Amino acid sequence: MRGSVGSDIRRGLGRPPAPPMPGRAGAEVLDAAGARVAADLRALLGDDHAVLDTPLDLVRYASDASPYRMVPRVVVVARDTDDVVRLVRWARASGHGLTFRAGGTSLNGQSQSDDVLVDVRRHLTGAEVLEDADGSGTRLRARPGHVVARANSLLRRHGRRLGPDPASSAAATIGGVVANNASGMTCGVVRNSYHTLESATLVLASGTVVDTAAPDADDRLRAAEPALCAELDAIRRDLRADTALADRIRRKFSIKNTSGFHLDAFLDEDSNARTLRGLAVGSEGTLAFVADTVWRTVPLGRRRTTALFRFATLHDAAAAVPGLNAAGAEAVEIMDAASLRAAAHTAGAPAWVASLGPDATDAAILTEVRADDDAALEDFETKARVVVGRGEGADDAGSAPARGAAVGGDFTRDPALADGYWAVRSGLLAIIGAARPDGTALITEDVVVPPDRLADACGDLEALLVEHGFLGAVNGHASAGNVHFYLYLDASQPDQVATYRAFMTDLVALVVDRYDGSLKGEHGTGRNMAPFVEREWGADAVGLMWRVKRALDPHGILAPGVFLNDDPEVAFRDLKTMPTLGSEFDRCIECGFCEPVCPSRNLTTTPRQRIVLQREMARQGWSGEVEAALVDAYEYAGVNTCAGDSSCAIACPVDIDTGHVMKQVRRDAWSPTAQRVGAEVARRWGVGSAGARVAVGAADVVRRGLGGAGEAALAGVTNAGRALLGADLVPRWLNAIPGPAPSVPTTRATQQTADAVLFAACINRIFGPPPGERDALTVTEALVALAERAGKKLWIPGDLGDDCCATIWQSKGLDAGNRLMAARLVEDLHRWSDGGRLPVVVDAASCTLGVLEEVVPHLDDAHRALHDDLTVLDATTWVLREVVPGLGEAARLGAVVVHPTCSMHTLGIADDLRGLAALVADHVVEPVVATCCGTAGDRAMLHPELTETATLEEAAEVAGVVADAWVSGNRTCELGLEHDTGKPYESVVVTLERVTRPPSAR
Repeated sequence: MRGSVGSDIRRGLGRPPAPPMPGRAGAEVLDAAGARVAADLRALLGDDHAVLDTPLDLVRYASDASPYRMVPRVVVVARDTDDVVRLVRWARASGHGLTFRAGGTSLNGQSQSDDVLVDVRRHLTGAEVLEDADGSGTRLRARPGHVVARANSLLRRHGRRLGPDPASSAAATIGGVVANNASGMTCGVVRNSYHTLESATLVLASGTVVDTAAPDADDRLRAAEPALCAELDAIRRDLRADTALADRIRRKFSIKNTSGFHLDAFLDEDSNARTLRGLAVGSEGTLAFVADTVWRTVPLGRRRTTALFRFATLHDAAAAVPGLNAAGAEAVEIMDAASLRAAAHTAGAPAWVASLGPDATDAAILTEVRADDDAALEDFETKARVVVGRGEGADDAGSAPARGAAVGGDFTRDPALADGYWAVRSGLLAIIGAARPDGTALITEDVVVPPDRLADACGDLEALLVEHGFLGAVNGHASAGNVHFYLYLDASQPDQVATYRAFMTDLVALVVDRYDGSLKGEHGTGRNMAPFVEREWGADAVGLMWRVKRALDPHGILAPGVFLNDDPEVAFRDLKTMPTLGSEFDRCIECGFCEPVCPSRNLTTTPRQRIVLQREMARQGWSGEVEAALVDAYEYAGVNTCAGDSSCAIACPVDIDTGHVMKQVRRDAWSPTAQRVGAEVARRWGVGSAGARVAVGAADVVRRGLGGAGEAALAGVTNAGRALLGADLVPRWLNAIPGPAPSVPTTRATQQTADAVLFAACINRIFGPPPGERDALTVTEALVALAERAGKKLWIPGDLGDDCCATIWQSKGLDAGNRLMAARLVEDLHRWSDGGRLPVVVDAASCTLGVLEEVVPHLDDAHRALHDDLTVLDATTWVLREVVPGLGEAARLGAVVVHPTCSMHTLGIADDLRGLAALVADHVVEPVVATCCGTAGDRAMLHPELTETATLEEAAEVAGVVADAWVSGNRTCELGLEHDTGKPYESVVVTLERVTRPPSAR
């Protein structure tokens, strides 16, 4: 915004200088651009954009979901496997270390480096269901950067899913799941990566590529790596000869265990290629890079039964776990009172959770089974009720229960209720993290004990936490004896770090000595358990692990410092300091759940990175050279290219709306003069919107008359305006911009006779339908036609011209204009709706959100009272509810592609779009990666590179679909999608009008 009239990004951030904090990035980040390593890598890879070394880039990659923070020397964005091969050969020759990072959801420091960090999320994506004889989807191929939830979306169509199901599936990637042997709620041991990963393509530290599925994989490996194969053979012989150690390894991996290498691969496989597949699982990138994977999938189970049982104590709840396992439970999740209290306000939490006081001892077990037939569900319900003392005749009120019996709860097959229970459980990490004291980071650990000893172990663990002054919250995957707990740590305070060290020492003694358990169950070893691996496994086993590491990575170039580490202090260095920012950002634990849905994820920064960068500015004391460099870059990368669409808030477990904060920064960056100009534009919006329509019409004449030359001329004019007044004020001409909209249709109904008021959004009053489309019409015209056909009376007021939903002003942060427009709009809507008697139908989803929610904070009390009288419905919702029942039979299309907008997701009406699409076509295709398109009102015209990169994955998927129509429910989004995909997107309401016309009119 610097360079735009009256705007200053530093004023927008609004932070006074403060003392610098420990852990801040040093001046070396300013010199990285001239460092020899960056020059070498650019020469090696041949693409400047693949090598990131600006201060902003180094800092935004310095943090992940773990409590550690390390600033890399350089970040490389790998484009393909060949890039990785070049990198490992370069690293071997140069002595540099490579650490691979995908989703950045690892919790123990596995994906961080102070040398070369390799991002494999951006380009190494893609998944496909492999052909089976019966088409059942029993196998899936997926690349390391592909998000787990998206892979499961593909498999769901076949009634299948991946075995590993970490709570972070919406952000975690395939590569991270393999590297950490991540599991989850229903995975246990038999469905983890080690047991369900059929094959993998690996890049070794030498640069050798191994496809473990190849029929001659062993022969090729031996020819390429004879010394490696000889050492693997020797390790296998030595291990199998030591029967006591072999037995211990099998026993240790019979329960969840991600501490140490999977030495059981030498016991399970005679093939060296297959052994490498097993060793790669859980190796955290220290042995090889996993470039591709093929999975054996597991049944999804189309039906499910779920229960949240309440127990009087944690011990009672844990004691029920073995019985539930025996009854066939797929999931048995345990939550103590502290965990439940933290989640009391989560949508879906039972009412009794909110009543738990600070001294409550209650606990809960969430259990579930999925199946394709009701008989299997009924069988489990019967057995489970007996186990928890809730069988036939049990008192639902829970009075005088048998000792240890559940005091409440029963099974439900209502998906919405079950999803609410799961939301309580899956959101605990972020919920508890968000509640931490200012200045502290969240550390989460997970340990495993034999499930039949869980009751005692939970009590011992709670006592240990309290003894050291930590939060006594315990929960986890009880069916596997896998317990999670949380620590709050201010790493800037040496006494707190000392307490953390003492706790970890006592924890290791408890788990190893008393329970012979696993120090890590699913989060990987990482840095924080690295000093204790030998304590768990013993010298002989760790000696074999070192032999494996040296055989595969003799120069130690892969993930140096992670996993095997002789430094006893590695767990207590590079701990993350957490400065406070005085905004909702302070609740962020940097989990990264927001990243896969962020429109700017492939362009500049993500919501997590925007927060990470502000925290670094705070560490710098909001002053100095490093901070100045970050602030300058943040203007474009953090603020201007944020769509402000609130998708991040939907994905965030604690509802942090980074887009809202960026809009506040825009607001505070404007000068008082700029705010007055914004208010004047709002005051004269009728003239302005009419002028915009005229300008679009004139541009259309130029384009039609001059063709490509006209497009170039129009782009030249707008680019000149952008250079003069600023790129965040003047839109850029896009080839997909249509001609002007026709005049708003005149309706037969009046205010007195109408069933609803139609508020035609100004975007629909300015822009017409896709150019060149046969039988094209606007959504406003289609709504009027549909209403008449169904016997519904819509009324369009004649004085719409001065009104707008205020999104334009809100997006730009022009607060004075926003308040003025919001007040005028509410007054007019109240008048048009006859004091709220008539519902207001809005014909663009983003405008519906604006009218319904976003104007409210900008209203005074009197106008809020007027707003409270209104009933506001999006056009898709109103048509589905009120119009569809009165329509005749449709001439259905074959297939339609849908794009639910971010506004629809925020409003909870995406299913209404899907419902209308199902009425117009036999087959509805929703791209797996149908995230926010980045159009964000006029942001696509201000920064077209935003929507172009936001829709990369979606456009690629749409290109492979044969369809008869492409539909959404917001005109600007449709324009952006048309620009990026080349498909003529239109409102689903328009398509519905077309296919429901009388046969004679079709």
